[in-house]
Parts: sequence; structure tokens; C-alpha cells
Amino acid sequence: MNMSDAHADYYVPEPSHYPVSLSLSLFLMFVGGATSLNGIGVGPVILGLGFLGFVLVLFGWFGTVIGESEAGKYNEQEDVSFRMGMMWFIFSEVMFFAAFFGALYYARMYSVPWLSGEGSGAATNQFLWPQFVANWPLLQTPSAYGFSEAKAVIGAWGIPAYNTAILLTSGFTVTMAHWALKAGNRSSLIGWLAATVALGVVFVYLQAGEYGHAYHELGLTMNAGIYGATFFMLTGFHGFHVSMGTFMLFVILMRSTKGHFTPKHHFAFEAVAWYWHFVDVVWVGLFIFVYWI
Repeated sequence: MNMSDAHADYYVPEPSHYPVSLSLSLFLMFVGGATSLNGIGVGPVILGLGFLGFVLVLFGWFGTVIGESEAGKYNEQEDVSFRMGMMWFIFSEVMFFAAFFGALYYARMYSVPWLSGEGSGAATNQFLWPQFVANWPLLQTPSAYGFSEAKAVIGAWGIPAYNTAILLTSGFTVTMAHWALKAGNRSSLIGWLAATVALGVVFVYLQAGEYGHAYHELGLTMNAGIYGATFFMLTGFHGFHVSMGTFMLFVILMRSTKGHFTPKHHFAFEAVAWYWHFVDVVWVGLFIFVYWI
């Protein structure tokens, strides 16, 4: 039996450079981001090269998979594999954010009380930080060690509340698009998808404005102690996920306008919808634990 006979019922693609290229691009983005934050002149160049490679890989890899799908190379076995892969991917993303939520919880519930002299921190409190006051959000920082001090934090009932309403609405619109697709209503599918993409763009735009306000007017930066670090780590990574989700929804929208997907065969749409609902749920957690309480 030759290899073609062995894989007659399951499509096995040719070896691809995309996984390695994507890893290299992400590594360059990481190095460029780190060096840029530390004021090293070549940092923005490395970051730009990494981002360019990342975009090229996305377009190339997406295009390859779309071409294979439209050529009819995927059957029910591939569909099951794709679904399992997407479920494990989302699970890994849940664990990713759980680590940062855990860091926030540890800092707020353990480190801050210890520094104030409670519990096991009573013996070391006077030595480490005698003037420390345990208030959260923690804006007081040891300026002698190079930390900046924020004037205030972002209130929950301004832009964060608007963005919560935007993302929850986008979860409704993408669900409506899914129902339209299953009903074979192409025009409604395109309309609801376009609305979802627009809501994602508005979310990112408002968050960018919030970041500008935090940096330039409130002094809330990543150098403003543990609160600033956890705030930008959680909201920043979430914003990146929203940006990626919006891009993927845009790809699905363009495919829908070209007549791709049928009521029974549309896993690519479902995968992006799952991802988008995950992003919505994470934001609700962020709104409650980072902005509200």
C-alpha cells in the first residue's frame, strides 16, 4: 500500500513552512516589544519586521486552508479534527488568561495585605516598606526604585462599560449571523457579520483612546507598580485577542460575500464564533475584577 492509498479518506497536506515562519515572527515581535519598552533604538524595527512577517503568514496560511476547503479536500474526519483542535486551542487560551487573573488575585489578596503588616508580613513590613498603605487599586509606589505614580485609575462606568455593551452586543450579532447561515439566508448572514466586525473595530478604537488617556492624563502606565502592570497585561492581551478576532471575522465576512459556506458545512465560521464568544466572556471577567471591584 502506498502513501496515497493510506490517506485516501483523510487529507494530509504537504509539509509547510508556515508554523516555523509564524513562530519566528512571534519571536521577533516579542524581542522587538521588549527592546522597545526598554528604550533600545532597534526595538521598533524588530517589532515591525515581526509584525510584517506575522501578517504575511496569516494571509498565506489562511489562503492555503481556504483553498483546500473550497477544493473539497476536507471530509467529516477532518471536520472532527478541526473541532477538537479548536476546542483545545480555546482551552489553552482559558489557561493563558487564568494565569494573569491569578497574578491579579495573588497581588490583591496576598501581597498587598502582607506588605501592610498583616499575617506573615508582620515581621518584614517595617523593613520592606514602612510607609505602605494597603489600598486597592494600589497607586502608591516606591518612587525611590524608579516606579512612577498614577494620579487615578480608569473608572468602570465610562469607556469600559460602553465596551462591555459593545462586546455583548457583538456576541448577539454573531449568533444571529450563525442562525442566518444555517437558514441559508446569505444577505442576513453578511449583514450581521458586518455589524459584528464594526462592533469589534469600535471596541479596539475606544480602548486605544482609553490607553492614551491613562498614559498621558492619569499617569497610569506599565511602570506604575503592580496595578499598572496587571491592568495593561490583562486588558492589553485581551485587546490583542479582540483585534485578531475582528480580523478573522472580516475574513469570514469576505468569504461569505464570495458564496463560501453552506448550512451544513461551515466549520470556519463556527470556529471564529467560538473564539469571539470566548473573548466576550473574558472581557466580562476583566470588567468585573479589573475595572469594577
